[in-house]
Amino acid sequence: MLTKRKMGRGKVRVTFTMPPLEGVTALHVVGDFNNWSIEEHPLKQDKDSGWSTALTLEAGQDYQFRYFANGTDWHNDWAADRYAPNEYGSDNSVVSTKDEALPAAKSAKKAAKKKSG
Repeated sequence: MLTKRKMGRGKVRVTFTMPPLEGVTALHVVGDFNNWSIEEHPLKQDKDSGWSTALTLEAGQDYQFRYFANGTDWHNDWAADRYAPNEYGSDNSVVSTKDEALPAAKSAKKAAKKKSG
């Protein structure tokens, strides 16, 4: 699952979250944003055995990524913004930091509520 929060200076904070995965003891998010490094961005396991990490990415881009488990297995994020075929005959997950893919700002939501109420 992906959650996104627009920050200042052309940045977006993206939280990558995976549910508990049977037998997984180490999980990394790997993608365009880290040159597909299988070690650079480990996810931390929470008390419910789910996994997450947050990265600050450049706004206005699409990034392909996958999860790398136990140093052997690849997983997609089934809540990704979309998927893109890769050179290995499978798909990569895609996270978009373009404006149209970001949640509306809270102030805009409040203004809309005031207008309708």
